[in-house]
Amino acid sequence: MIRLAIVVEGPTEEAFVNQVLLNHLLPMGVVPTPFLIDHRGGNVTVDRLAVDMATSFWNFDFVTSLVDFYGFRGRGQEGPDDLQIRISDAVDSRIKRNWDQSRVFPYVQCHEFESLLFSDVSAFSRLSTMSDRMLQELAQIRSQFSTPEDINDSRDSTPSKRIARVILGYNKRVDGPLLATAIGLDKMRTECPRFGAWLEHLEALATSSTNQAR
Repeated sequence: MIRLAIVVEGPTEEAFVNQVLLNHLLPMGVVPTPFLIDHRGGNVTVDRLAVDMATSFWNFDFVTSLVDFYGFRGRGQEGPDDLQIRISDAVDSRIKRNWDQSRVFPYVQCHEFESLLFSDVSAFSRLSTMSDRMLQELAQIRSQFSTPEDINDSRDSTPSKRIARVILGYNKRVDGPLLATAIGLDKMRTECPRFGAWLEHLEALATSSTNQAR
């Protein structure tokens, strides 16, 4: 079995790994284990991620991350790909020896984990507080963007804030993983190309590890 450490931003992502990714990857021989980064709401930095990922490197076959681009501290004008490169460089500086860099691949979700939930807004009908009007509002939001990963205009219009405004009492820690399970990874990967590429990388770990052993 391939041991995969995933440094995550919060309890929602932690539950997503345990409830969704684990069930998907385990039959492929990949066992993902989430590690909650030590921070205060949205206070994710390159250095903090690098410390946790470098520490996990010694105990796992592969190490990745699942953190939001929104709220990432010190990003300046950088995009998610730029941040991933900086995180990799910071991990490299902490390991300080010759090592297989393919074992560590940071992932920054654009723009938030909740973007993935807009892959299929009909799944929100599973929530007891939902109404047809609410579903229509969510569908209207989704229709305004090419992909769910494009939903983020400003601090007040991130995916999570849009959902919370439509659904009073929405609990992201409980409802987020529930909705993700209902939507399914196949739909998410189709609707969210950045996430889909990361998921494909995770699925390929067992094969790549086997090839390296030969």
